[in-house]
Amino acid sequence: MGGFKEGRFLRRSNTRWPVMVVLAVLAGTVAACGGGGEGGEAGDSAPARRFLSMGTAPPGGAFFVVGSALAEVVNETGGGFGYSVTAEATSGSQENIRRLASGELDFALSNAAITYFAVRGSEGWDRAYPVRSVMTLAPNVALFVTQASSGIASIDDLRGRRVSVGPAGAGFEYFVGPLLGAHGVTYDDFSPLNATQQAAVDMLTDGSADATFLGGAVPTASITQAAASMELTFIPYGDDEKQALIDEYLFFRPASIPAETYRGQAEPFEGLDVGSMHVITSAGAPDELVYNWTRLLYENRELVVEKHAAGRAINPNNVVRDTGTEFHPGAIRFYEEAGIWPQQAAP
Repeated sequence: MGGFKEGRFLRRSNTRWPVMVVLAVLAGTVAACGGGGEGGEAGDSAPARRFLSMGTAPPGGAFFVVGSALAEVVNETGGGFGYSVTAEATSGSQENIRRLASGELDFALSNAAITYFAVRGSEGWDRAYPVRSVMTLAPNVALFVTQASSGIASIDDLRGRRVSVGPAGAGFEYFVGPLLGAHGVTYDDFSPLNATQQAAVDMLTDGSADATFLGGAVPTASITQAAASMELTFIPYGDDEKQALIDEYLFFRPASIPAETYRGQAEPFEGLDVGSMHVITSAGAPDELVYNWTRLLYENRELVVEKHAAGRAINPNNVVRDTGTEFHPGAIRFYEEAGIWPQQAAP
């Protein structure tokens, strides 16, 4: 406390306060400070404020917008628990996973392909990271595109070309690497370029890249932009190679882009979800916290949709989809109570 100044405090009286009055004052002080764990439902006495952090990605991408939408919904509906959530801009999945493990974040978004390898400590990760899935969100439908005049008609044709393969440090290599490998191609077979999707479209336009890897939720803004200014070829995946990827990795699955989604796209494109966006948390996160978080988002999913279309992925069939990362027990508890947890997916 700061120092007392003359006249700023009451002089001690010779009259003693009754003991019961003192106890009542103390009891009121304790109640005002709040207490307990996760708090109660709305209508109970106000719970202690609990500040939570949600890791996203740099502003400008889908992760930041979707993560902000999720945080807003929890803030709007979680008053009964005292939650106050901040969506933090980070560098993306890899940073989010490391900061969850170190206790710097409470929840985060990640690409399921990157999390898949992180929890196994493989493909360059220095150890197995103890993170768990909370809910599976929107698919990441991605593919190589090129100008129709480039002469590139297959992934094998990328050899010797300049190919944009995603931003440096974003973790695209965790799904682009296996994609290439299944088709017998490696990064050594072409000149890899690192750029954001926006910059990659510019590079494709001016010819500084011969092909680029683009994707996200459908429709993807970068592909829409590219198709508006040039005639594109969507480079197909081989049928056998695509099936081999689906069989080997849980995060790969078939995904179709309907005809006419992009200008000049006359036929459906049978592609791949190369790693859905999902909400993750630390394996050590309290069960009750994860249960409440999962419940708030699932039961208020229409509010998420109002803020971002990716909220449509919060549906009974998708949120519990196994992408290769074990679900947190708190999330499983809610899904079991909601009657949507597939028994075969139990750990």
